[in-house]
Amino acid sequence: MRDNYKISVNDSFLFDINKEEVFKFDAVNTGGDDYHALHNNAPYKATIVSSNFYQKNYTVKVNGNLYTVSIADDLDLLIKELGFEVGLSKQINAIKAPMPGLILEISVEVGQTVKEKDPLLTLEAMKMENSFQSPRDGVIKSIAVSKGDAVDKGQLLIEFE
Repeated sequence: MRDNYKISVNDSFLFDINKEEVFKFDAVNTGGDDYHALHNNAPYKATIVSSNFYQKNYTVKVNGNLYTVSIADDLDLLIKELGFEVGLSKQINAIKAPMPGLILEISVEVGQTVKEKDPLLTLEAMKMENSFQSPRDGVIKSIAVSKGDAVDKGQLLIEFE
């Protein structure tokens, strides 16, 4: 397989680009999700408005216009051809502590409905606060810890229904 990409913009325009063309793209990050790009000596201001890394879908604002961009490489196309979908669903049913630490805050309660990226809890580890966000939409089934608890690496923190 080669480093080729199929780019779809607004489900209307299709582009085939290769790895070399990607590296020739002249864009500079100006902070956060904002970029300054040059194409054929013309300047463009671009902002990544939203992204879905698993489905490789992005909403990008370029000079005030919104575009929906989908990216697929050769492997994505082969998987789709075989009848599968990459990143179609993400079924994470439990949040476990990635390292030992102390529970500083719990932002949810049992039975609460959460959306992807909603805050769940804060864990202090190695003098740093680590905020955990919901990996998916769902309902909190159980919370296995309380504020102030010391936890071990791999310990169950939160379960989803």
